[in-house]
Amino acid sequence: MKSIIVYYSYGGNTKRIAEAIHTKKGYDMVEIKPVVPYTNDYQKLVDEEEGKMHQEEVVEIEPINVDLNSYDRVILGTPVWWYTMTPPVRAFLTKYDLSGKVIIPFTTNGGWLGSTLDDIKKYAPNSSIEEAISIKFNEDVLAISENELNSWIIKL
Repeated sequence: MKSIIVYYSYGGNTKRIAEAIHTKKGYDMVEIKPVVPYTNDYQKLVDEEEGKMHQEEVVEIEPINVDLNSYDRVILGTPVWWYTMTPPVRAFLTKYDLSGKVIIPFTTNGGWLGSTLDDIKKYAPNSSIEEAISIKFNEDVLAISENELNSWIIKL
């Protein structure tokens, strides 16, 4: 199966995991980028975005310029914001049809996954969601073992 890593990263943790997968597996990789970048001020982001998350906001994202039809699997990375995927990942799933593909989510979070996987299924109903992993961080420090993370990557 041909695989691609597609991810959005706000603070760098999700990008770090995407790069680790890319380094170990050699899969193609593309970053989801919102047309209007989020503020670097975390507290301002929290204040401005929390209400929008409950409305399932879909932001405009830059085109990914990759032919997704040539891939069987999408390794999908997202931070968890307010117990679900980020608006850029929601926008990706809304904009691109992943019907018939296997989606393998990896989520980065500080504690609880919430409804993230159910929400991915909701936005990609004709895809198969498999082998998801929740990768916890304490700020920028990986809270799961490197062995656990590497074992998951190897199984991809």
